[in-house]
Amino acid sequence: MRFLVLAAGLMALPAAAQDAPGAALRGVISDQIDAIGVDDYARAFTFASPFIQGLFRTPENFGAMVERGYPMVAAPRSVDFGETRAEGPLFFQDVIFEDAQGRFFTLEYEMIRGPDGFVINGVTLKQPPEVGV
Repeated sequence: MRFLVLAAGLMALPAAAQDAPGAALRGVISDQIDAIGVDDYARAFTFASPFIQGLFRTPENFGAMVERGYPMVAAPRSVDFGETRAEGPLFFQDVIFEDAQGRFFTLEYEMIRGPDGFVINGVTLKQPPEVGV
């Protein structure tokens, strides 16, 4: 009987370990969304990878890009997390935003491991699936 309990515990371990990156990814993304929500682009910029920081160079440039290119992130009505997946060293987290007009958008966050944890390496707007009539 003891073996079955131990085996069941070991079988559950990979699922818990696998969710650990997902929880960390969601934490970083949530922290960035919270910073953007109060116009703290200096803090929001710290969650970006060195590649993204090099691309935009300043928190002000980064903030302007978010406000122009991702208004649903700058002022969401609601935020929900979708699928998490790994592809080699990259991790992807789907985030569903509802904007002020009630429209829904799924953004795919590309995440990489930095020296101090996960950072955001890019965001892509996913196209909604086509619906047949």
